[in-house]
Amino acid sequence: MSKLFDSVRVGRYTLSNRLVMAPMTRSRAQADGTPGELAAEYYAQRASVGLIVTEGTQPSEDGQGYLTTPGIYSDAHVAGWKKVTSAVHARGGHLFIQLMHAGRMSHPDNTRHHRVGVAPSAIAPGTAMFTASGMQDIPVPRALTTEEIRQTVQDFRTAARRAVDAGADGVEIHGANAYLVQQFFAPSANTRTDVYGGSLENRARFALEVAAAIAGEIGADRTAIRLSPGTTLWGIDEGAQGPDLYRYLVAELDKLGLAWLHIAHQGNEALMTDIRKLWKGALIVNRAGRPREQIGADVATGLADLESYGQMVLANPDFVTRLQRNAAMNAADRNGFFGGAAQGYTDYPSLSEVASA
Repeated sequence: MSKLFDSVRVGRYTLSNRLVMAPMTRSRAQADGTPGELAAEYYAQRASVGLIVTEGTQPSEDGQGYLTTPGIYSDAHVAGWKKVTSAVHARGGHLFIQLMHAGRMSHPDNTRHHRVGVAPSAIAPGTAMFTASGMQDIPVPRALTTEEIRQTVQDFRTAARRAVDAGADGVEIHGANAYLVQQFFAPSANTRTDVYGGSLENRARFALEVAAAIAGEIGADRTAIRLSPGTTLWGIDEGAQGPDLYRYLVAELDKLGLAWLHIAHQGNEALMTDIRKLWKGALIVNRAGRPREQIGADVATGLADLESYGQMVLANPDFVTRLQRNAAMNAADRNGFFGGAAQGYTDYPSLSEVASA
């Protein structure tokens, strides 16, 4: 595990350790998408990890899917995120804002514009979503026109610029977990017959165009992407060609010289090994539910350069210190995951607070 605490170069930055706070939706933004009042404290508390990747942040109005998620497309959003980035930097941390377009994973009741979601094709995910009035089925999305896809690429570009204007060290494109970018990959969500559908090269096109546009705007060394090969969330089925799509996609992304590739590993070890060979830059691996005794295993074997963690960092603002001291971890309060105020958000005690209590 000791290698986890070594510094590492990622993009244009040298990080103090190889531990990453994974992106986690917390649903505590203001109604207009500005980060909530406690967001700066929340992220700053966790600034001892080498890298923070924020909760998914919509790059446009149509990018929103869930209640009270933050945006990064207005002046108010920039001002709100400046408080967050300043607080993290004051504690020596690095923070990338994750750009997340929910695509068809959206409900009109969760957005200010009350429109149905947009997607590669007009195919509903076949699942329900939480809204202010309870769980509701997600309606059939509206298929994007070819011109609207191109505009969405520009929305990502503009959002990346605004993120940097807000003081973020860079952005991570959310290409995982059944949201818009991954919807283009999956034949179950993408039945297009234009240049964005059909062949695996066409289905990878949107992700590559977004990554290239952002890299051209803020620099490849401040641009990253997260993928979850093989996930079957919410109607996503990448089919038999799925592994080959990712081999092609990763090889093409590698040509851009991005800051890192972040893999939410779904268990296909052969594909993971191929990705490691294809990707020459920094590789972050996230394994959901990784037990405490396996922390550091992927860095130790060379499969990963960094490892990301969600709930353990959420519940332990001093996650790094607890690992170094082999100390017990706080348990995550699931009741405080989404929405609310300080409880389950900024009130988890550090070791020093426990000792002085």
